[in-house]
Amino acid sequence: MLLQKRVSGDVCISGGMDKETSLAWIICGNRLFVWSYLSSSASRKCVVLDLPSGVSPSNSWMLFIVNWDTTHRKNDKSVKQCNSAGVVMCNQRTRALVYWPDIYSDNGRSPKTSLASNDGLSCLSSLIASAISGGSHACVALACGSNGELWQFYCSPTGIQRKQIYPDVLSSSYQGSESGLLLGTKGYPQSLIWRFSQHYLEESNRQFFLLTDHEIQCFVITLSSNIAVMKLWSHEIIGADGDLGIQKNLAGQKWVWPLDLQVDNQGKVITILIATFCKDRLSSSSYIEYSLLTMQYRSGVNGSPENIVPIHERVLEKKAPIQVIIPKARVEEEDFLFSMRLRVGGMPSGSAIILSGDGTATVSHYWRSSTRLYQFDLPYDAGKVLDASVFHSLDDDEDGPWAVLTEKAGVWAIPEKAILIGGVEPPERSLSRKGSSNERSAHEDRRNLSDAVNVVPRRAGSEAWDAGDRQMAVFTGITRRAAQDEESEALLNHLFHDFLLSGQVDGSLDRLRSAGAFERDGETNVFIQVSKSIVDTLAKHWTTTRGAEIVALAVVSTQLVDKQQKHQKFLQFLALSKCHEELCSRQRECLQTIMEHGEKLAAMIQLRELQNLISQNRSTGAGFPYSSSESEISGSLWDLIQLVGERARRNTVLLMDRDNAEVFYSKVSDLEELFYCLDKQLGNLISAEMPLVVQIQKACELSNACVTLARAAKHYRNEYHMWYPSPECLTPWDSQPVVRRGLWSIAFSMLQLLTEISHLDMSRKSDFRYNLEALTEVLLEAYSGAITAIVERGEEHKGLLDEYWSRRDTLLDSLFQLVKISVETSYQNSSEGTEEQSEAILRDLSSHLLSIAKRHEGYQTLWNLCCDLNDSELLRNLMHESMGPKGGFSYFVFKQLYDTKQFSKLIRLGEEFQEELVMFLKQHQDLLWLHEVFLHQFSSASETLHALALSQDDNSIAAAIEGNESNGTEIEPTFAERKRFLHLSKIAALAGSNADYDKKLKRIEADLKILKLQEEILKLLPEDEKNKKNGNQLLPPVDLIELCLKSQNRELSLLAFDVFAWTSSSFLKSNRSLLEDCWRNVANQDDWGKIHQTSIAEGWSDEETLQVLRETMLFKASYGCYGPEAETFEGGFDEVFPLRQENLEHPTLKEPCSSVEALLMQHKDFPDAGKLILTAIMLGMAEADAGMKEVSSPME
Repeated sequence: MLLQKRVSGDVCISGGMDKETSLAWIICGNRLFVWSYLSSSASRKCVVLDLPSGVSPSNSWMLFIVNWDTTHRKNDKSVKQCNSAGVVMCNQRTRALVYWPDIYSDNGRSPKTSLASNDGLSCLSSLIASAISGGSHACVALACGSNGELWQFYCSPTGIQRKQIYPDVLSSSYQGSESGLLLGTKGYPQSLIWRFSQHYLEESNRQFFLLTDHEIQCFVITLSSNIAVMKLWSHEIIGADGDLGIQKNLAGQKWVWPLDLQVDNQGKVITILIATFCKDRLSSSSYIEYSLLTMQYRSGVNGSPENIVPIHERVLEKKAPIQVIIPKARVEEEDFLFSMRLRVGGMPSGSAIILSGDGTATVSHYWRSSTRLYQFDLPYDAGKVLDASVFHSLDDDEDGPWAVLTEKAGVWAIPEKAILIGGVEPPERSLSRKGSSNERSAHEDRRNLSDAVNVVPRRAGSEAWDAGDRQMAVFTGITRRAAQDEESEALLNHLFHDFLLSGQVDGSLDRLRSAGAFERDGETNVFIQVSKSIVDTLAKHWTTTRGAEIVALAVVSTQLVDKQQKHQKFLQFLALSKCHEELCSRQRECLQTIMEHGEKLAAMIQLRELQNLISQNRSTGAGFPYSSSESEISGSLWDLIQLVGERARRNTVLLMDRDNAEVFYSKVSDLEELFYCLDKQLGNLISAEMPLVVQIQKACELSNACVTLARAAKHYRNEYHMWYPSPECLTPWDSQPVVRRGLWSIAFSMLQLLTEISHLDMSRKSDFRYNLEALTEVLLEAYSGAITAIVERGEEHKGLLDEYWSRRDTLLDSLFQLVKISVETSYQNSSEGTEEQSEAILRDLSSHLLSIAKRHEGYQTLWNLCCDLNDSELLRNLMHESMGPKGGFSYFVFKQLYDTKQFSKLIRLGEEFQEELVMFLKQHQDLLWLHEVFLHQFSSASETLHALALSQDDNSIAAAIEGNESNGTEIEPTFAERKRFLHLSKIAALAGSNADYDKKLKRIEADLKILKLQEEILKLLPEDEKNKKNGNQLLPPVDLIELCLKSQNRELSLLAFDVFAWTSSSFLKSNRSLLEDCWRNVANQDDWGKIHQTSIAEGWSDEETLQVLRETMLFKASYGCYGPEAETFEGGFDEVFPLRQENLEHPTLKEPCSSVEALLMQHKDFPDAGKLILTAIMLGMAEADAGMKEVSSPME
């Protein structure tokens, strides 16, 4: 990665930045300087290499860094400092090649040189290199020449071999077209780039792209001793089809130059910088249009990096329309155009940097539906921009800020905020320093940028930190504050400084009110800003010849204590000046944030003490199972501190020259970042490849750190509770989602290790259990605080509650299993162990778990402990202590006894918890009647038994039927068992003897008869219908009647009327139409036409006729419903559907049927056998002894 520059005089300078290794390099004169631009100034190592003799100084060097470090893995998202790298350097003009096998090794600093003849050779334009698997510091380099050739260089510690592998990659290109559009081939191919920037030594193949004058070509190279390069595919980006890229032959086009291309981190999106020479037909003026063409792999195409098979289908497609950067720029020389380079991947997301040949850097980004440009500039002469890169982001799929390498001022960062606010619309100007066709516009653009925000790029260092947070706020993404806010903050700082000197606060409150100090909420509040500046103060550089880390760690504790004392002074100032009272009443959240700064500071101090203790133990080897040869300060906590500090340095470019640990202990207000890194980077801290004992040690160390932070914050909160505002609706910092996620990550990691600890010794098991218990308590308290706040705000909280309950039960159950394992181990180790001793050990080891479960309503764990201890007194005490609106622990205990069918224990235990038992039994009617009988509430017991007997909930009644306390499977209740409940209900009603017990008894008898009717009906059903019905399932009366109607059985047609008889009068009225269907059905059971014809043919007498009619179903139905022996529960059929039609003057068949007689008059046989039909129903209604007298002759 390079850009070549020349400064005034005879000194030749080239420079570049390598994103993969985070190394920057500069060639000045005959020396090469290489250093890490991400390292802090204290730990930064600069390698100085002398160019070999015979190689003349030049500004035309290309350089590529080969990373030999094989410790990184594909799933390792952290960025490690490069400790082993080779350098390949090639001169564009002379084609001289220099190779250093390993610049970090004394043996690898001896360069190898290969010189080439310049006769007839064109210049090289691009260089890439890659390590070869299996080789010892061997790599292959590829370079493309401006006349179309592709060269291969094999570099090893023994020498360099070069050969031309593709003599003409432009063989398919074209020089012009009929329209006169020219695509010059001079200088092509222009760019070489690996498809994936990162390379792992286990990969044997690697793909790269080559940019020609009109297409993109993709090659694959075999990285082994037998190096082979093969072309996979090519895609034309400039041609007749505009959908494939840029359409040629458009009006006004003269030349099109693809200048450079870049690939995203995933190797799927390709961005090409295009320059188009155009001529305005109206004004005849010429100009150049700069644009970005974005291509991506098509879905379905084999874009796998392992693919080595040529692809003959179209591979790429446009991702977005062409983005015009500058529509009309000045015409530049061709050499200047070819010196331009493109970089992608920085913030803002989707932005790109264009590097010009004269040393300018312009950031282009698409914002608010338009392209905007930001040109890098410094208030003083920093020389030319040599190259640009991106700071690595530790977040997944996130870009980092842009960084540029300058000629005289080193590496500078461009904050995202500066680009967003300082960007301007594309002017009519060039990307160079020469000016533009509209000098006034360019000047105004620069002036507007300066006026819009006082933001300039900052050196990747902390010199600007001391200027205060007003400047730093811009770089950390905080909205730019108004002048009034800055004035009020300056006033607050002044008043606080005076208080520190004199202890006086006279008039401070009024002055701050007048300055508007209380008008802002959130992070822009001036009191929060001053508090934050106190706790986040960055110390002077901790550099020394003894080593930056040692000195930093020696002084950090003192600095933290000094910060704490100053913050307490600030709180005193707020109290004495009455600002505390004002904040407490008007801005509770701001005061809460200020107090939380104190919490975090106290937590950070305790964490530092913990780190000291761990370092001391590690130095002596106490408690650490792995090799003592590791660094004294190594360990999972130290690694976590490094990750958090590194993330802070990446996000705040002003801190790039500081040590990671220094940044971590300085950025106190961002303590949540520790939990963020714990969540995102835990796999790097505790790897599955580590020995189990090491994993456990590291997990316990991280858990202890989290618990230490939480307890220190809680202790501070309790000590200064009078200073805090009312906590309603406020979520504490240690209950925020990022903190909960970090805590759960380490807790889940420890849960996964549970299955592996069985073979560990007792002390390590105990230590593991202790750490998991403490972490569980902290995590559950965090959830409790978050839920309390969100409920008080009236926000939706079901999802959070479900997550809390799930993780609570998982953690408590795992801890209970750990306790049982420890008890079992202790019992086995005891030579004279008894059951009493085992119980005592369990009681002792479970005491802390018991308190956690009580605090967070872990009822299952409480129940398990009581059962294992067989301690009924403890169970009763817990039930008394854990009473809640829904029964609390008592309800849970009753449910456990109910599920295990220990009904007698449940009732006996309920005598002590009457209210909770009643609440439980309301949901379990099958046991409620027993409790009511015990309380002599017989009438209520009768009602409960009656409802239970007729219940459709078979599980409920089945549980009540099983009088034993076995755990057998539930059985289906039979009709006999339902009858038994009805008889018990009758007995309870008699015992109660209330005012309406007679009516109650009648209803019970009626239900008994309906149960008996269902048995009879089911017996008479056909076999196929029986199979469809559950023999013991209770059917509603309507279903029973419909079953009778569907069947053609004569007996069932009569039983339907019996079901009606034992229901209520309201049932009869509401099912009148169903009753009519029953009369129609029973009338159709006999052939009345045949009876009529037979009576006439045989000349039946009246006595014979009546005898035949008594055998009909119609007679039997009439007799059962209206006869002298008819029985019903209440009322009678006459009240709902009388037998006779009293008024026959105006009846018509179309009128609704008002009686059985009127309904039967609609029978199909009524015209012929009507008298017989009416005689049958009248005969059934007549008294038995007077039937012949009251019934008229059927023949009349």
